[in-house]
Amino acid sequence: MSLSKELALLDATAQAELVRSKQLKPIEPVDAAIERIESVNPQINAVVMSMYDQARDAANKPLPQGPFTGVPFLLKDLLAGYAGVPMTSGSAFLRDFVPTHDSELVARYKRVGLVIVGKTNTPEFGIMPTTEPALFGPSRNPWDLTKVTGGSSGGTAAAVASLMVPFAHGNDGGGSIRIPASCCGLFGLKPTRARNPLGPDFGDMFSGLVAEHALTRSVRDSAALLDATSGPDVGDPYWAPPPARPFIQEVGAAPGKLRIAFTTKAPSGVQIHPDCVAAVNDAVRLCIELGHEVVEASPTLDGELMAPMFMTLWSAGCTWTIDGAAYGLKKQPSADQFEPGTWALYQMGQKQTGAGYMTALTWMQAASREVARFMLDYDVWLTPTLGEPPLPLGTFDSPAERPMAGLARSVQFVPFTPICNMTGQPAMSVPLFWNDHGLPIGTHFVARFGDEATLYRLAAQLEEARPWTNRLPAVNAA
Repeated sequence: MSLSKELALLDATAQAELVRSKQLKPIEPVDAAIERIESVNPQINAVVMSMYDQARDAANKPLPQGPFTGVPFLLKDLLAGYAGVPMTSGSAFLRDFVPTHDSELVARYKRVGLVIVGKTNTPEFGIMPTTEPALFGPSRNPWDLTKVTGGSSGGTAAAVASLMVPFAHGNDGGGSIRIPASCCGLFGLKPTRARNPLGPDFGDMFSGLVAEHALTRSVRDSAALLDATSGPDVGDPYWAPPPARPFIQEVGAAPGKLRIAFTTKAPSGVQIHPDCVAAVNDAVRLCIELGHEVVEASPTLDGELMAPMFMTLWSAGCTWTIDGAAYGLKKQPSADQFEPGTWALYQMGQKQTGAGYMTALTWMQAASREVARFMLDYDVWLTPTLGEPPLPLGTFDSPAERPMAGLARSVQFVPFTPICNMTGQPAMSVPLFWNDHGLPIGTHFVARFGDEATLYRLAAQLEEARPWTNRLPAVNAA
């Protein structure tokens, strides 16, 4: 077996150990990842921008000594700016935008020794729960090339699932780490609000809906990476409660007997696909076998108001994003420069009032308190990650005559994940179940605000009881 294929099966922690012990030079895992990307990417279109020259240059020079020195990494082409490299946000409008500085998160990635080899596909401005931008074309699911990867970190998920790199950057404003983790059979944790920084350009985004982290194959990679990047940046408006100890120390620590509430009923009332219900019921049985107390319960949320309140914040955020980009680029936005759905959301945001925005924010904060009160009685809340298994490509298309069709269709697909963006709680999608068609179905676990520790302890226990990294998609680089 070639070195590239051997490394493909290792997580980032294991690859870093080979470099740390001098069994490999940093350029070797980097070149191996580039080889895998070149081999597999034509089938799935996960990586839309190569950074091979920068990566090889970095790997051939002394790298910072950190937990991931020499490990290849991919950035999602949204929010995480890398100085001198275009950042399109999946939009033709930003095709020529080149950041002049690294974002704080990227600076931290570099400081812990990661070597960034490219950028991954994303829907335009990360709006949709599928990764099919007009600019770069669709990313395809490695488990079934006719299915969506999820979004908006869908290019990242496809790249990690197909073993191009052991883990990669993602962000999450309504489920954009957890949705593709579910679709592609990965571990995806959205941290507590403000656990990772958004600076220096942003204090928060969309009143705290957006969080940064990664999609990984192993639990320990997620925990170690969050240790390496989390913590406040200079000038942050607020930050998450500091953890009691490093997250990596939670991996393998006994979670104790957790009190877990579960539901398969969406607050919005939409019907949940039987496969997603089966995944939750399977997780319930597993948690009981592991000694946890599991009861059926859920917080009381006004499902009829949740979607319009979220859309008020989301549409205003879209308008703010486009107007800010237009100001910086000295360009006038017009409908012909955007996808129909994006432009319709932009126009919706233009109609929002300050009072309407504050009403939505007040509702979101009230919902947060309702969920927080519910979580006083439970350590973890268990739900489906998605309302449906991975859907056919094209399901979320938004033609000019029906520009909001894709977003309307999203309501059925994504009934749970946005709740945790509104409340700021940490949540994870765990790959414990595959349906009869061989498609992964993630299971969603939510913890109290600031309590990633419980999630990592539980996730590691689940990973040991039901290992998933030995399950590989049809398209992979091993």
